[in-house]
Amino acid sequence: MNIRHYNHNQDYSRVDDFLVEIYQPGDTFGNWLQPRWEYMHYNQTDEPDPTKIGIFEDDGKIVGVVNMEADKKTAYLQVRPGYESIKPDMFDYAEANFQGLSQSTGNQIRVLYISEFDEDFTELAKVRGYEIWPDFAEENSRCLLDKPVPEGKLPGGFRLHSLADELDYRKINRVLWRGFNHPGPPPEEHVQSRKDMLLAPNFRKELTIVAVAPDGNYVSYCGMWFVPANRVAYVEPVATDPDYRRMGLGKAAVLESVRRVAALGADVAWVGSGLEFYSAIGFEKMFTFFPWVKVLD
Repeated sequence: MNIRHYNHNQDYSRVDDFLVEIYQPGDTFGNWLQPRWEYMHYNQTDEPDPTKIGIFEDDGKIVGVVNMEADKKTAYLQVRPGYESIKPDMFDYAEANFQGLSQSTGNQIRVLYISEFDEDFTELAKVRGYEIWPDFAEENSRCLLDKPVPEGKLPGGFRLHSLADELDYRKINRVLWRGFNHPGPPPEEHVQSRKDMLLAPNFRKELTIVAVAPDGNYVSYCGMWFVPANRVAYVEPVATDPDYRRMGLGKAAVLESVRRVAALGADVAWVGSGLEFYSAIGFEKMFTFFPWVKVLD
């Protein structure tokens, strides 16, 4: 077994392929979907430190990845089925390479996100003194695309279009900034990260839908990723301007995006959320990644 640090130039596409290969269509898989890996690299306002990522290889084949998403204290654990025996080594790697300051407590901590169905990693976390922080759990929901997707209804004066029809990066920046409840005007420097996101290989402009207000602003947004290799769609990000919520705009944008990706052959759409908003439009919560936390000082 070869264990080493990540090298972006040689490993990015290999991890891509690894995540596609190990995808399991059921409801208990403990690994990231490939689009989340893309999203991590192509939509960063603050660049993560990729040297923290660990690569586990067996005879040149990636069999495990210990990766971050946005900060140096939090790790996610991806394992190829059949290589469960390497989990203690992966846990060791995470403990040696990940820690940072908690914004809520001021302590040095380490956070490992573990699927609720992964008994091996869960037991390791318990034995090594970690505790669950349930308020920061990541829920995952899916919508099976084996029947027609309904269309949403829009209020008068509003319309839907895809980013292939019209593309304004500052309008995207505005709706995502406001839609995620950030105060004040959207930072101009974030426009570049919006441009970068649209360069990701599996991000689809023609499937990404915005609701447009009568004044021309984008007021709801549904991003869509599609991986033809395993017929998986991934909904990310979704946001609605707080001045335009509870009008059916987010629902209409998501349904139109899912309807379009289903027409291209997707079997399932996943979203990293368990909110009632998604269950009301046909998604079903399937599993949760729990943060196991160890306070280090």
